[in-house]
This record gives sequence, structure tokens and C-alpha cells, in this order.
Amino acid sequence: MDNEMTLSFIAKSENESLARMAIMSFIAQLDPTVDELSELKTIISEAVSNAIIHGYEEDGKSVVTVRATLIGGTVQVSIQDYGKGIGDVAQAMEPLFTTKAALERSGMGFTIMESFADELVVQSVEGEGTSVTFTKKISSAHASVM
Repeated sequence: MDNEMTLSFIAKSENESLARMAIMSFIAQLDPTVDELSELKTIISEAVSNAIIHGYEEDGKSVVTVRATLIGGTVQVSIQDYGKGIGDVAQAMEPLFTTKAALERSGMGFTIMESFADELVVQSVEGEGTSVTFTKKISSAHASVM
């Protein structure tokens, strides 16, 4: 492991940008491209939003934890909540599936995350919470590591 960070924050929507900016600052040492930064920001925003909105029902008091690890030219990020969990992860990951249609949620969060990540793993237990972990290889980091 080259480097690691952990950030915990209250489950408030305004803290989504905190998570995004902290991870972007952390991975800056890999010199990601603008496209890679955009993709990473999107994945983090989607996962943190899901934890806040779905995991904790926007209670504003529970905690979301983000862990990031750099290994060579790859970043791995885990977003963890200890909220209500997902009963059927496979169904939740289907495009357009949403439990929050009244909030105008599109049901594309996991689909978007999968399209931008090299690997995406979602683990969840009802009543215990959800962990979303993704990895992404940073193209420019490979050249600078050699």
C-alpha cells in the first residue's frame, strides 16, 4: 500500500462535496486526467448520496465513512454506511430501479458507478448497512510509477 486515508462525516447532503474534494485532493499525487477526475467525482457523489438518502433517510446525524487507498497507480475507495441496508442488491443495481421515485431519483446511480469504475462491489445487509467499493486505475500514474 502506497497511501491511505479515512474520512467520516455526518450524513448530510452538503457533506457530499466534502467527500468528493477530500478524495480528489488525496489522489492528486497520481496526476489523474480531467476525464478520470470527473469520473471519480461522479462515482463518489453517487455512492455518498446513496448512503445519505437511502441508507440513512437523510437523518442528518448518522455517520458515513469513506476510505481511500492508493496502490501503485490504482485508487480504491469504499463508502460505508450503517443504515437500513439493501434487501436485494442485484435488483438495486438494475438500471432505472429506485425506491425513491417521489424524490425524483432516476435509479441510475449504480449503473453510472459501474460504467466509470474498473471494478465495483456492493455489499449490504438489511438493518446493518451498505458498503460500496470501487477501484480505478489512473492512466497517467502508471507512467510516473515506472
